[in-house]
Amino acid sequence: MNSISQHKSSAFEKFASKVSKAAGSTPAFIGALFLVIAWAASGPIFDYSETWQLVINTGTTIITFLMVFLIQKAQNKDSLAIQLKLNELVASNDLSSNSLVDIENMTEEEMIIIQKYYHHLSKLAKKDITIRTSHSIAEAEEVHSRKKEKNNKPNNTKKPAKSTTKKITKK
Repeated sequence: MNSISQHKSSAFEKFASKVSKAAGSTPAFIGALFLVIAWAASGPIFDYSETWQLVINTGTTIITFLMVFLIQKAQNKDSLAIQLKLNELVASNDLSSNSLVDIENMTEEEMIIIQKYYHHLSKLAKKDITIRTSHSIAEAEEVHSRKKEKNNKPNNTKKPAKSTTKKITKK
């Protein structure tokens, strides 16, 4: 194992992750529903008093307040993990722009410029009659050949991957 995968999460990080997963589960929903039904059923016993109402209001407010922070902590970690995975994909693709690796730190105006580029690219793709035009067998063969050439270069330290696909022939 490398040193990254051996890194231990903080106790709060583990706690936040477990609580947010548990809070989104079916048993948690059923439990919360049961508590609300029990509270509502106890209304006549407590003569629907202000204290009876205060119990549910206070309880839900406290739980909501704490859950916001726990869920946000778990969401921040998940968001960072997704961002890093996307960065790896962008950085590993020879045809993609490396400027996208750090896009979350760009200004909104810079992002709008990049969005216009992709919008224009989308318009060009929509001009094609069908998806087969833009995602053809010829295109797939060209991409495969490019990758094969790259893997066979003497300076490349990567071992070429074993190909398990059959050659597609046109009739």
